[in-house]
Amino acid sequence: MARYTGPKHRLARREGINILDKNSASLKRRLNIPPGLHGRKRHKRLSEYGLQLREKQKVKATYGILERQFKKIIDSASKKRGDTGEILMSLLETRLDNVIYRLGFAKTRTMARQLVSHGHAIVNGKRINIPSYSVKIDDVVSLSPKIQKTANVSKILEEKSNEILPFLQKKGVVGKLVRYPKKEDLQIPFNLQLIIEYYSR
Repeated sequence: MARYTGPKHRLARREGINILDKNSASLKRRLNIPPGLHGRKRHKRLSEYGLQLREKQKVKATYGILERQFKKIIDSASKKRGDTGEILMSLLETRLDNVIYRLGFAKTRTMARQLVSHGHAIVNGKRINIPSYSVKIDDVVSLSPKIQKTANVSKILEEKSNEILPFLQKKGVVGKLVRYPKKEDLQIPFNLQLIIEYYSR
C-alpha cells in the first residue's frame, strides 16, 4: 500500500502543530510557517469545510493512515452505539502499531509500524504482521525475542519509558490492553467532532 515518504516536518508545518512523535529545534523554529515558497504569506481564514478538512488531515498524519483506511474506521465508529468521537479515538488507539508505540516498545509510530510489518509483534503468543490489527481487551502484546536483542530496540526497552496511559498495563517487555481508551485518557491535538461532521456531509 502507498505510504507518505516525504519530509515529516512538512506535515507538521502544514497543520501548524507538532503532530510528530519527537521534537527538534528546526521544527520548533519553523512550526508556524506553512511549507512552500510562499508559506509566510499564507494566512487566509479557513471556511467551515476547510477547518473540518484540516482536522481530518491531522489525524491521518498523526496515525500514519491513508484516506481509504481512515474512511473504514469512520464507518465502523458510526455503526457502533455510544459517543462516535470516543469510539473513533478508541479504534485509532487500539491499532497494534499504536499500542506498540504507546507501550514504549518503539520511539515513533513509524518505527512501531515497521516492527509489526516485519513480523516482530507478538499478540497472545502469535506473530501479527498487520499494523492495523485491532487489539482487544486482555490481549498481551510483546516483541519477538530476536528483535529485543538488537542494539536499537534493546536500548529503547532499557530506557525508563514515559508514564503508561491508564488503559494499558506494562510489565518489563510485556504489555496488555486492560480497557478501551476514553477521551479523558488522552490529550489529543484535534477536534473529533469536526472530523465526524466532515464525513457526515
